[in-house]
Parts: sequence; structure tokens; C-alpha cells
Amino acid sequence: MSHAQGRGGGLGLGGGIPDVSAITDRALARHSLPDTAFRGLERAQAASSTAAERAVARVAQVRQRLAEDRRRAVPVLATDRTGHLVVRNEVVAVAASEASLAAARQAGFSILRRTSYGPLDLEVTVLAAPPGMATDRAVALLRERDPAGAYDFNHLYDGAGLAPQGQVTAGRRGSASVGMIDSGVDIRAEALRGVRIEQRGFVGPASPQPHGSAVAAILAAPGGDVGSLRVADVYGANPTGGSAEAIVAGMAWLAQSGTPVINISLVGPPNLLLGAAVQSLVSKGFLLVAPAGNDGPASKDTYPASYRGVIAVSAVDSRGRLLPEASQPSHIDFVALGLTPPPGSAGKARPLRGTSFAAPVVAARLAGLMTAPSRTAARRAIDELASTARDLGTKGKDARFGYGWVEASSN
Repeated sequence: MSHAQGRGGGLGLGGGIPDVSAITDRALARHSLPDTAFRGLERAQAASSTAAERAVARVAQVRQRLAEDRRRAVPVLATDRTGHLVVRNEVVAVAASEASLAAARQAGFSILRRTSYGPLDLEVTVLAAPPGMATDRAVALLRERDPAGAYDFNHLYDGAGLAPQGQVTAGRRGSASVGMIDSGVDIRAEALRGVRIEQRGFVGPASPQPHGSAVAAILAAPGGDVGSLRVADVYGANPTGGSAEAIVAGMAWLAQSGTPVINISLVGPPNLLLGAAVQSLVSKGFLLVAPAGNDGPASKDTYPASYRGVIAVSAVDSRGRLLPEASQPSHIDFVALGLTPPPGSAGKARPLRGTSFAAPVVAARLAGLMTAPSRTAARRAIDELASTARDLGTKGKDARFGYGWVEASSN
């Protein structure tokens, strides 16, 4: 067992929007929203659907303000035309030919990095835009000059939930292995005692954060099937953490290890590089599990959950009601609890809230049904889990609840 342990921490947002001057490279609040942003959601849901919609809209506004504050505070970040954060001045090219790269250099672009991800059968080139050219213009220019090419932003992806920093109890677990792409994990947490963890950072040393640690605790919950975690930290303590490039690097590492089920509790826009990596893994028989997101039922599709072949998970409360903030992308496969105390905490820690924490419940159950990547085994695992899910909504699989409610294993 090996642990890549970096600096811990996360931004304590307290009760309001953080002071931009206080944001540091180590404490960019990409995984947490202020507690106050979520207060009243349950009361609003109980009051009326209109009240719930208003509460969700307020949460979305806080998230947008945090993203804008982060962009202004960090010079290396920009936004695309839809408002999503990207790495400034970078364009990602997938499987670019030598002729395409030569044409890009003639247009003033320079090559920053070229990486071959063998386990994904992907060749990726990151280009730097010409001096003074806006990032969105750089992407548009390359697409115009090379319509057959695949050029996109280096988008950033965020966690989909409110994560506490609470301690939970340890216990016996199964022997299944699962991969996760997230922030770093606190390997000293009581919740993970006895769990075999291999952790690697993809934007510098691994740096434990509440979001990743909470996801890990759910994946390897006592009494469950999972006893081993491979953690790809795609954030570290880097202001450009969570980029599509970092996520794909983490995917390649997990693919090389043969980890059959990978939980990706992150959300963001569609991206050509990320989509290519997802399809490569799916075609090889890996099961990818991702959350629907927390921007409400009227929000646009979120990714990677909306990619074909990805297991999309939404969140319900203890009464089987969808969380009011749960997004409803093009397809939902399962739902699981997304509003609950951390496993074994006896309600002493702040609650986990969001679709980020429903996805690992499903991933852990699927990991208990697969020992190696295989398209046949993946289909069999999905069918078996579907047969045990509690049917909600209309009979059979439906758009809101998928196959139904998956509960944590209790071996």
C-alpha cells in the first residue's frame, strides 16, 4: 500500500461569500458551498414546489458568485462563453495530426504539452494561445481553421455536494476495489481505518479535502463491499485543479491498474477530451459512475454523468423524495441517499448533502459485482443492481429515478 499525502485543508466558508482577498492557491473553494446556501432547502421543499425552486435558485446564485470570485482572484482562470471556468490561454487538442499542429504554430500557437495516454488510446496536445488572444477566441479560431480537428477548452470540474469535515467510525469491510477521481483523501481519518488506499496526485502532491474524504468514506463504508481504494487526486493545491486534462490523466492511471468501477463525483460542461476518455473506458468494459449535479431540475445536462455509458446517479432523502436541488440530466440510472449524516457519525457531524454522495453508494455496490473490466460483466452488474433497487415513481425504469433506489450494502 502506498499513500501520496499532500497538505490538508479546504476553505472554511463560514456563513457567507468568502472575501476574495483571502482566497489562496491551497484554499480555492471548489468543493464546498456555505452552509447558509443550503439552509431552508428542506423547509422549502416541504412548503411547496415553488418555494423549493426559489431555494435552489439561491443556491445556484451562490455557486455562480463563488465561481466568478474564483476567476477574478486567480489570473490563470478564465470562462468560456457559457460561463464555465477554464484554464486561461490553453486549448486542448485530441489526436491532432502533425499537419494540424504545424498549422496551429503558424497561427501563433505554441505547444505546451504532448501526452500519450496508452490505457485510453488517446494522444493529447495542450496548446498555448497567441499572446493577447482571449481563450474563447483561440478555441474558435482553431475550430474554424481545422474543422476536422477536435479542439476544446481545458474546462474545470467541481464536486456536486456539501461536504463536512466530520469523523466517522471504522468497521469491517469487503474485499472489492474501486477507483475514485476527486480531491485527495485524508488517509488518517477514522472512517478509513483499515482501508487499503493507493493515492496519487495529478496536479502536484495529493492534498486531502473534505469532499474527497467524504466520498471515500461512503465508498468504503463499514459493512460494505469495498475494502480497497485507488484515489486519483485531480485537484491537489493547484488553482487549475479539476481540469479536464487532470481528470483524463487520472482515468488513464485507473485504467492501467484495471480498476473496474470508477466513481467520478464531479460535474461540469461537455468537453471533447473528457468525452473521448469516457468512451474509451466504457468500450473497454469499465463502469463509470457520476452524479447528476445540484443545479435543480431545470438545469442543463451535466457531465460526465450525461455521456453515453456512464451510470448517472441522482439523490433522494430518507423518504425517497428527490432532493430539490438535484439536476435531471438526459438519463438517470439509479438514485441513492444524498442527504445523510456521514456513515457511522450518529448525526454528530454536519450532514452530507448532494448528488456527489449518492453516486458512491451506487459505485460501491457495483464494485462488489465486478472483479475486472468487461463489457459483459458490466452489463450483468447493472442488471443485478437494477433487480434489487427499490422501484420509485412510475413502474420500471423512469426518467426521474432510473431503475430505482439503491441502498448501501450491509454484508
